Amino acid sequence: MGTKKQKEYGDFQTPDALAQQVCNTIRHLGVSPKTIIEPTCGKGSFLQASIAVFFECPVILGFDIDPDYVQAAAAATSEADIECEDFFQKDWLNTLNNLQEPILIVGNPPWVTNSALSSLGSTNLPIKSNLQRYNGLDALTGKSNFDISEWMLSHLLKCLSGREAVLAMLCKTSVARKVLNYAWSQGLQIDNSAIYLIDAAKHFNVSVDACLLVCALKPGTKSKECSTYLKLEASKCESTLALRNGRLVADLDSSDKWEHLSGRSPLKWRSGVKHDCSPVLELWPNGLNTFINGLGETVRLESTYLYPMLKSSELVKPYPTHSRFMLVTQNSTSEDTRQIEHKAPQTWEYLQSHVHRLDGRASSIYQNRPRFSIFGVGIYSFATWKVAISGFYKCLEFRGIGPIDNKPVMLDDTCYFLPCKTEDDVKILLQLLNSDAAQEFLQSFIFWDSKRPITAQILSNLDLTALAKEVGISLPTWLDARSNHQTTLW
Repeated sequence: MGTKKQKEYGDFQTPDALAQQVCNTIRHLGVSPKTIIEPTCGKGSFLQASIAVFFECPVILGFDIDPDYVQAAAAATSEADIECEDFFQKDWLNTLNNLQEPILIVGNPPWVTNSALSSLGSTNLPIKSNLQRYNGLDALTGKSNFDISEWMLSHLLKCLSGREAVLAMLCKTSVARKVLNYAWSQGLQIDNSAIYLIDAAKHFNVSVDACLLVCALKPGTKSKECSTYLKLEASKCESTLALRNGRLVADLDSSDKWEHLSGRSPLKWRSGVKHDCSPVLELWPNGLNTFINGLGETVRLESTYLYPMLKSSELVKPYPTHSRFMLVTQNSTSEDTRQIEHKAPQTWEYLQSHVHRLDGRASSIYQNRPRFSIFGVGIYSFATWKVAISGFYKCLEFRGIGPIDNKPVMLDDTCYFLPCKTEDDVKILLQLLNSDAAQEFLQSFIFWDSKRPITAQILSNLDLTALAKEVGISLPTWLDARSNHQTTLW
């Protein structure tokens, strides 16, 4: 569960050996700072490593909010000036104005989210009233949940822009990408960037994708590319992350190779049904018209509103098989659900018996909608045939889904799909989407360490008309006729 400090401050002290390795990597890049700062120095491992590696640097500064850590860091080295200060209260812009360049900011900021801190009643958070001063940061911090380090690194880069400096920080890999996306989108003066992957399980005993993010800043430069290396010692770049046409690209070389496949998809990718109450709305068969729900209750329901269901975990299997049903209360999100009482009285009684659970769904999408509403449902949900893929799993393989017992299969909202008219349409789309060209194109946009690596936005980047020409396959007539416009059939 972690210590109190780990919970409240995202406090994972950097092992001395890792701090030394990081500083060596920075040194090998040719960095020769006149000022070194560790803004969240903890017990001082990076301060000690900086003193050893950059021995000629005249000014080394450390700051931390924890007085015990400040005392421990000061006891460990007398060659750095260390002060007890709150990162979020400090005027970093004014501080940097008075320091000699080149400046190196190095360290390991908190690995914790704002919601985790708020749940603990922690005050170790950015002051929201101050955030509005920084263009773009209001959007970044306006999210319901974000990593504290994301704000910290973005803020430091903004303060460093226009100076000769290097920012080198350990962080989650997903945070590094968000920080780069922010910096590039804001036009900050970054000369070049690099991501070096690290083994967080080995160094910090946490299961998360992590890295060393290095950003070199120089006045008048605006690079929007970042080299990725598999480890700190690596000399060969594995791939290049970049911002192209307003979107992040995971592999620039592959993206450039297949740029001619980029465009607006003539078919709209849909997500599965969102209901937020699986114990009630997902059921397992237990005899004729008899089912067991997620609460362990045995219930009798009409088949009227029940549909075979596949989740992401089932969709990634080579031959998906369904084990449960979904109770689908609407054909569209605005449809009045009171008709269920007359069409399927047992189902209505069942829903009424769990009214508190269904009314208690927290998402605002259910507000001001008919009772027992679901979301992400429309005529496309009831397409007899579908081409589908999981958004959660590291599996870029599309599956064909057909009817079961003459009823369309429903997918949950962790899946994406294209509704199809016939089985032949499914076969054609599978040939296209599982082709090498499509796979390489999509891979160039996918970050596999993300919580949901495959998204509708990524899938929609692929122009199926251009892909069909590339692969040499004719699109279905009904789709090809609409190739210049996104079809509204579904």
